[in-house]
Amino acid sequence: MKQWFTLLNKEFLEMARNYKWIWMPITFILLGVMDPLTTYYLPEILNSVGGLPEGAIFEMPEPSAQEVFIMSLGQYQMIGILIIALSMMATVAGERKSGVAQLILVKPVSYFSYITSKWAAALILIVVSLFLGMLASWYYTGVLFEFIPFGTFMESFGLYSLWLILVLSFVILCSAMFMQPVAAGMVALVTVFISTIIGGSFQHLLEWSPTQLLPYVSERLITEKWPEHVWPATGITLTMTVLFVLLAIYIFKRKELAD
Repeated sequence: MKQWFTLLNKEFLEMARNYKWIWMPITFILLGVMDPLTTYYLPEILNSVGGLPEGAIFEMPEPSAQEVFIMSLGQYQMIGILIIALSMMATVAGERKSGVAQLILVKPVSYFSYITSKWAAALILIVVSLFLGMLASWYYTGVLFEFIPFGTFMESFGLYSLWLILVLSFVILCSAMFMQPVAAGMVALVTVFISTIIGGSFQHLLEWSPTQLLPYVSERLITEKWPEHVWPATGITLTMTVLFVLLAIYIFKRKELAD
């Protein structure tokens, strides 16, 4: 266990040197406050840039606090996933390519500890960043529109974070599969976005799919009730997360032994 924590501290130090502990939370916070601010000040923005004909009156129905908060979550569904893939695609592949992985594994370091320490460090960074971003969105939505109950906010954060953790686990798997970080990132991004599109197009057939977690969060916020299939979808998400991490360990071990 001491070895695992040593590797975890190494990952934290590497993230600090790359300023990930600074720019990633800031980016997630900016994504979180973007929609509440732009939605609230949209009429003033249009008037200031002269986007309306003279004499025209701009009237837009005011969205509910829940709708504004859901729009903020949509930012993480697109830009957030892109950030996760690009920032984590070299987690394993980069060290394999540079030879750092071989230097670490020469010592009595298990493949399990090597992969899971990287996964855990990335998970903590992403969960902290997501929490700060969603908290900022919740606060500005409350100030400008109406405060969502904090308990509902925490439930939304907990459920949606499972989806991003699954995405992270798949990125780690791709990073273990490919020597080139760019290839790992591209495969992960394309797969996740195609899965999201398919999940959105066939919601009635894929009710247990992890891609439905964001719609289930949205439904929870709007109706204040949990959807019928949210728990099976949660269970499958957790199962797939574990499988992706175990597959990453297995594939990485086979590739290292083959080399």
